[in-house]
Amino acid sequence: MTHLTRPAAAGLLAAAAVLTLTAPATALVTRHGDWLEITVTRGEERSGDTRGALLRCDPPQGHPRAAEASAQLATVDGDIGALPARKDAICTLVSAPVTAEAHGRWHGRPVTYRETFANRCEMRARTGAVFAVDAEERRG
Repeated sequence: MTHLTRPAAAGLLAAAAVLTLTAPATALVTRHGDWLEITVTRGEERSGDTRGALLRCDPPQGHPRAAEASAQLATVDGDIGALPARKDAICTLVSAPVTAEAHGRWHGRPVTYRETFANRCEMRARTGAVFAVDAEERRG
């Protein structure tokens, strides 16, 4: 049996608190399986209007359309840029830029993705359900 003196125990608690406060949220949530931290920001640069979700695929959860997004990612082995564009999408030429970003792990490999689209319709047509993180994107 190990006994800690009061100063040693306090030091361990302080170190644990610092690690908890400085560790990325995703590292605390999951360490195994396929996961992506997804964000969609209105505009080309960071602004106050950013929506996001933590997509976990083992089992699908944490994202409004987790099962659909996970299935789509499975078809391209987690490579968001390889998702097939919808050929039947008809998008207006309205300029309302959105920036889609993702980072995480897929089958143990790091995943990083960032692209700015002319509008939400173009983002949906190019990335399917993966970036459907707000009320406008939740419907199929």
